[in-house]
Amino acid sequence: MCSSNNLYKNPKPCKHLADYKLKNGLCGYSLIQECFRTTPYGRTTLEISKSEIPRCNICSGCHGRFYMCLICSSVLCCWSPESNHAHLHSQSQTGHEISVDIERAELYCFVCCDQVYDPDFDNAVMCKHIMGFSRTENGGVESELRLSKRRRSSFGMDLDSKNMKRLFFRRDQKSKSCFPLGLRGLNNLGSTCFMNSVLQVLLHAPPLRNYFLSDRHNREICRKMSSDRLCLPCDIDLMFSAVFSGDRTPYSPAQFLYSWWQHSENLATYEQHDAHEFFISMLDRIHDKEGKESLAPKDNGDCQCIAHRAFYGLLRSDVTCASCGFTSTTHDPCMDISLDLSSCNSNPKGLTSKSSKPNESLGGCLDLFTRPEKLGSDQKLYCENCQEKQDTLKQMSIKKLPLVLCFHIKRFEHSPTRKMSRKIDCHMQFPFSLDMKPYLASSIVRERYGNRIFSFDSDESDISTQFEIFAVVTHSGMLESGHYVTYLRLRNQWYKCDDAWITEVDEEVVRASQCYLMYYVQKMLYHKSCEDVSCQPMSLRADAFVPIAGCC
Repeated sequence: MCSSNNLYKNPKPCKHLADYKLKNGLCGYSLIQECFRTTPYGRTTLEISKSEIPRCNICSGCHGRFYMCLICSSVLCCWSPESNHAHLHSQSQTGHEISVDIERAELYCFVCCDQVYDPDFDNAVMCKHIMGFSRTENGGVESELRLSKRRRSSFGMDLDSKNMKRLFFRRDQKSKSCFPLGLRGLNNLGSTCFMNSVLQVLLHAPPLRNYFLSDRHNREICRKMSSDRLCLPCDIDLMFSAVFSGDRTPYSPAQFLYSWWQHSENLATYEQHDAHEFFISMLDRIHDKEGKESLAPKDNGDCQCIAHRAFYGLLRSDVTCASCGFTSTTHDPCMDISLDLSSCNSNPKGLTSKSSKPNESLGGCLDLFTRPEKLGSDQKLYCENCQEKQDTLKQMSIKKLPLVLCFHIKRFEHSPTRKMSRKIDCHMQFPFSLDMKPYLASSIVRERYGNRIFSFDSDESDISTQFEIFAVVTHSGMLESGHYVTYLRLRNQWYKCDDAWITEVDEEVVRASQCYLMYYVQKMLYHKSCEDVSCQPMSLRADAFVPIAGCC
């Protein structure tokens, strides 16, 4: 792998934050550092008082979102656009534009009306976390980590990298076993748990990991050959270098976030986004860059970029005329498969599922996905044989399986007629080992026509249908204010990746989670990746990751 990208600079803060730091320095950060508190789930908040709930200094209300002004420490509420005392305070007091979101411990500018990221503030938060790690079992603080008052005055900026790495190394030693190489926390940069959860998956997906760690995208060469100073694959390559360096301290993907914002301007805010939307956006951006530079497409026209080689699959759609039985077939590319949870009571008569309760298991959702569906009277399609519109049956199946199979569980429903949205909280069971053969086009068509022999465009006998799960992205909380967490399965051990925090968990915890995205990899690649993943740090130039056939 190459050296770090010298062309990159941290995203410039907003003008108002820059003016605040110019006038006040880092004093405000130092004063509020002692108020940072970390929840059991690893989320940082600002605790003003241990005994009292926050109240607005203007209206004394205790509802809505609260902000603390960095200049005067006033606590102000934001209940609605009409009742926004925090914004009113910033307008009436010159220089009081920057506040801290008490619930999330994130900076907010009331002139820009957006969250803002500052590496110095990020360091203040992370230093508080690290100090919490140094607690011993009896509640004391390890002697070598006792910092003088003078050193603490700059909120840990003087805590050098050696001490920081020692803290995390000792924490790793206390865990049940040695963490695999590449298992590293990602700092939350302001409602970016959606990004961190998906990045953890991509960092440990065997095809992508093998591709980037084998230096297939070389940053130095890319920089010389392209005039594009913001290359997303280059930033992904840089992130792989950092995560697989053996360093255990949480990594801040600020460079990647900035680059992604430049490539996806419609999503360039500190607001919470959908993890599935981010996943698709990531693959699209990788394809935009790698697709142009990859080798010529195969004879079948498949793109050879790493995003398509890892996640590309093909769906088959059969539409059958209910009158004459004529069937029209189309094929659609897919990077993931979206499965319904809410259609468990929509069984048409005569069309039974292999599962009595489709919404309770992944197999039931796949049965529902591949079950014939009678289209409504308002959806009649033109039949080439009857020469008129007829009632039809539509059935989906899988023509081609990818190396990495992603299932998107539709937990969020949006009703344009009722103008409301809701989250489906029901639990869904899923297997760790999955056989996709019953859902292939060959199996579906043979079952439809009484198991008679039919010829297909390609021989499916050599297609691997056995998959192993390696990652689960979960969503907890409400539709408007939830939190994403990723569970990774490495060397048959599950690890919980909650932003900066990595912990070992039992498989019962994973089975009980509210899965939103599930990632399966072909069984051969899963077992091969288990052999490749080491517990020991390695040189990034070493060829420890041997290319796997079919991955790169």
